Parts: sequence; structure tokens; C-alpha cells
Amino acid sequence: MKIMVTGATGFVGRHVVNELLDRGHCVIAVARNAKQAQEMSWYNQVQFIQCDLYQSFQNLFEIKDVPDVLIHLAWAGLPNYKDFFHISENLPADLAFLETAVHVGISHLMVAGTCLEYGMQYGPLSENMETKPTTSYGLAKDTLRKSLQLLQAHIPFTLQWMRLFYMYGEGQNKNSLLAQLDQAIEEGRPVFNMSEGSQLRDYLSVQCVAKRFCRVLDNPEYFHGVINCCSGMPISVVDLVQNRCFERASNICLNRGFYPYPDYEPFAFWGQSSLV
Repeated sequence: MKIMVTGATGFVGRHVVNELLDRGHCVIAVARNAKQAQEMSWYNQVQFIQCDLYQSFQNLFEIKDVPDVLIHLAWAGLPNYKDFFHISENLPADLAFLETAVHVGISHLMVAGTCLEYGMQYGPLSENMETKPTTSYGLAKDTLRKSLQLLQAHIPFTLQWMRLFYMYGEGQNKNSLLAQLDQAIEEGRPVFNMSEGSQLRDYLSVQCVAKRFCRVLDNPEYFHGVINCCSGMPISVVDLVQNRCFERASNICLNRGFYPYPDYEPFAFWGQSSLV
């Protein structure tokens, strides 16, 4: 299949492109930064288009053949989850882009969602649960999904909404938990500052995330609507950190309680998924 991937150089996108190529798909990779794209291992195996979706996306649809599938991963401004630009800028831009994609004939959309759509709901989170977002980012994503579902009533197309939980691996944001821990270990710091770490989260390696994207992509008859892309197994943040210290053979001291718990997510939550 011919597949267009936006946000192709991002944390998830770079791995999704690799997995698609490994499975023999033809990839059109879209990203804002051409220099960063040229550093990707897959650059010479894809058709690359430089494009900032939040400025203008018309050139994406000037290509000769319409892609079979659009995997939409681009979203500006993360990991800032609270600022209003997610609603005022990103949401209308994304909706305009995806509506245009459907109108030009792309009949299969796979779009990245977020566990923040659930808001402050506690415990196991199923795919069919009511969403109750409390952050600008969560509300923007939730509204985008619901808008696309309304659009399906006017123009039939396949929608696979891949709701992402927590991820780790190559290319993660340098300010993410494990990236900061790795840097502290590599720099030989004696102490790593963190929260108390008792909160429960759902973590999945980004390589597993990419494989699940491709599994869902290849089986739209089984997987459609909302799909929780998660491990389904809660783990405490301190256990996650201690496991990484063990993997790195590090005796770094964990300064638990240095940071407060985040105020935009519940103390314990994890996903339940149809991907079994």
C-alpha cells in the first residue's frame, strides 16, 4: 500500500515509518524539518515531502497518486498539555487537513489520540468508556475524534483512532522521565531527582507501538474506531525507574519526592485494549 505519514521524524513517526518499510509498504514521509528527515535511516527509502501542516498543507495533495492510507501523527507543542493553542490553533488546523484528505479521496485515516482524553478517571480505562478530558490537549484530541466520527456520516471512510498512553525508547523527548534518567546515568551523577513514584501508569516501548500501528493498519475489518495502544499492565513509576537502573547497571540514588505528582492526571490508570 501507499501510505502517507505525517510527523514522520517525531518520536512515534520515525519508528512507524521503519516498520511500514519492513512490511513492504510504499511510504510518503511528511515533516517540517528536512534536515532532520535526512538524518533518518529510512530517508532514501521514502518519498519525503517537507510541509508544516499548521502553515499550509495543499502541496501534500498535489502528488500524482492519492495514498491508500493517511497515518496522522503530527501535533505541535508537545509535551505542553495545558496551553490553549491546542484548541485554538492545532484543532482547527488538524480538522481542516483531515477533512481535505478525505475529500481528495483518502479513504482510510489512522490518527494518534491520547490517554488524556479520559481526563481524571481512575483505574482501568476501556476503549468504550466515556471521555472526560480536563486539559487543552486532551480536549482538542477528543474533539478532533468526535468531529471525524461526524464527518463519517457525510463521507464514508475508515477511521482508526490510536489512543496512545506512555511510551519510551529511541528518539523520546529529552525531558521525558527515562531520557532524563539515562542522561543522569551517562553523566555519572550521584542522584536522580524524581516524584515519589508510587503512581501507576501504562508504559509501552515505542517499537511495540509502531508494530501495533501496523497490525491495526493491516486489519481494518477487525480494528476500527478507538483502539487503545497500551500495554494493559500498570507499573509504578518508581519500578519503571528501578528497572532501567538495573538494565544500565547503575547505582544512582533515587531522590524520591523531589517533584510533586502531576495535577492533570489521576494517581493510577492504565489501558484496556482490543489488541490482544
